Amino acid sequence: MGGGHIALVLALLIGVALGALGGGGSIVTLPILVYAAGIPPKSAVGMSMAIVGGTSLLGSYFHWRVGNFLLKPALLFSATGILGAYIGSSGTHLVSSSVLMLLFSGLMLVVGVRMLAHRQRLSASQTTCSISRCVLSGFVVGLVTGFLGVGGGFLIVPALIWFAGLDARRAIGTSLGIIAVNSAAGLAGQLRYSHWDWLSTGIFLACSLIGMVLGVPIARRTPELALRKAFGVGVLVVAVAIGWQVLGHR
Repeated sequence: MGGGHIALVLALLIGVALGALGGGGSIVTLPILVYAAGIPPKSAVGMSMAIVGGTSLLGSYFHWRVGNFLLKPALLFSATGILGAYIGSSGTHLVSSSVLMLLFSGLMLVVGVRMLAHRQRLSASQTTCSISRCVLSGFVVGLVTGFLGVGGGFLIVPALIWFAGLDARRAIGTSLGIIAVNSAAGLAGQLRYSHWDWLSTGIFLACSLIGMVLGVPIARRTPELALRKAFGVGVLVVAVAIGWQVLGHR
């Protein structure tokens, strides 16, 4: 199987991860495009946003239908996330490709460790959806979305659990709507600097959408703690792989 076919199979898994975990798919999209499909990192950033944003939009609809999408935290995170993503997109082209990928890896390591360390479920009685915290978190996640070309689900899901008091299942569903909005804003910003193959982007998106249809039922049937563990482990594995790849070629 050639690299292109492998990349398409991995694109299918992007959708599965997004549907099941509300993130994880977005953090592996950029590495898949760069290392499996051979696309330059700075072009892959824009493609990643289109693929992740389109897939997340469909996923948020599926989760909304079963009551796992909450509008208030989604609006609070998106309100400043749009601005953050647009601003963050201008920074992508100020750093080298290797620095971009190392920053990506380092951030994932921090988030993965934190997700595994916080094993107890947060509930609405422990944490409320604070407007100020949600708005600030949304802006920071938006900056990362625009800068690194990720949907930000690996940050949004923990933030919704820690700052909005959502359980993991609702955090996953709500995060997908936020990812779709942030990705659209980041994509608009990236269009000012980069151009890429839209046909290839559409093919990757189609594969990812199929994966999303498969992933959403997994989230509904899996215990919350298991979802959080799977999310944290997935983030750490990809983080180490990216760091090893970049440092190994220096």
